[in-house]
Order: sequence, then structure tokens, then C-alpha cells
Amino acid sequence: MSIAENVARIRQQMRQAALACGRDPNTIQLCAATKMNDADAVRQAIAAGVDCCGENRVQELTAKLAANAYEGVPVHFIGHLQTNKVRQVVGKVDLIQSVDSKRLLQAINQEAARQGLRQNILLEVNVGAEANKSGFAPEELPEILTEIGNFPNDTSKAADDLRNRKAVIVNMENVDKAMARRVVDFLSGCVYALDGDVKKIAQSAYLFCPHNMDIVGDLETLQAEVESYI
Repeated sequence: MSIAENVARIRQQMRQAALACGRDPNTIQLCAATKMNDADAVRQAIAAGVDCCGENRVQELTAKLAANAYEGVPVHFIGHLQTNKVRQVVGKVDLIQSVDSKRLLQAINQEAARQGLRQNILLEVNVGAEANKSGFAPEELPEILTEIGNFPNDTSKAADDLRNRKAVIVNMENVDKAMARRVVDFLSGCVYALDGDVKKIAQSAYLFCPHNMDIVGDLETLQAEVESYI
């Protein structure tokens, strides 16, 4: 059976299953796992109509990206990702589906900050508590989701403004010290990726400049001229 025939067969099965449970088949995506398939096979799958490609191995991902094999569709990383290979994946894929530890989550966040971008992820949860499989235990989710959710929403807006070449002040006088450190680390990564600079302008306030800017004055004066967050 050819790749095109196989994709058509799976599409038909997906359509039947979706209609049977009252879902619109067009809202369900088909992701082709391209592990151990060469660039030409990936191109055939895309031509046959898959919605995205999923890669398991960093080495294969890198080689196929170099060959422009995924042109036309998003690419996801679906395999186990080691923290020492995060830099080769963040910013290269549209989605990392397999974030299975707090350590990996932190490494992805740090690398995304260094590159000045947001990386879409999914958390992997080991609902069956299988010893030979990775992932968060279900009981860990409230803590990890709280930690992710506690990252200030304004930080994302500040990062967007930096990417749009706008200076940003962050005044963290009433922010928890650990959270303040994480915010400064994240925005510092964003601004350094834009060849900018970070200036401490008060005891708990920082000015993030996305490029060389001659901005002077005390905190009150600067806050009147620059957007502030947190």
C-alpha cells in the first residue's frame, strides 16, 4: 500500500469515527509520525494530505529540517526530549508534545527566553502509572499547572512589546523574590536576543531595552514615558 493510499484509508476511518460520535471530521488533525522515514517519504505524506508531521528523534528532525522535508505543514516533536538537546528543538518545531518533567519544562522556558520566543508545548501525563513510561503523575498536575499559571500574564505582553522594539519597565516591588528572579531571567533572555540591554533603575525595578536607547531619569519619570508591567 502506498503512502497516499494509507493516508486516504486512515482519513476515511477518522471520518467515520468522528461522525459516529457527533464530531466534525474537519476539526481532527492527522499527524504523521515520521520516525525512520526519509525526507522523500515525508514529502509524500504531506502531498497526501497529512496535517502535520511528528518527529521522535532530534537527529532526524535536524536532518529533515536541513532538507526542507516538512515544507507546507507544522512539525511537532513527539519523542522523549533530553534537556541537553532542548536548544536543537526549541524554535525549530511548532509544538513539543512530550514535556514529561519539571526540569525539562524549565529548560525549554529558559531556551525560549534566550531566543526571545514562545514555544508551544503539551505536558505528558502517565495516567497509567506505568514504570517503563515517562510523564507527570496525575497528582503532580495541580502543582505544575499552578507554577506555570503563576508566571505573570503581563510578562508575555512585555515580551511581545520587546519583540516590537518597545522598551519595557518591570517594577516588582511587591512580587515574590523567586518569581521576580524568573521574570527578570525570562525578559533578559528576550532582550539579549534582540541585542538590547537591561538596566536596574530602582531597588525593585528594571528597564528592558530591545536595542540601544538613551533613556535617562528616575523611576517616576521613566514610567510616564515607557509601558510598565507587574
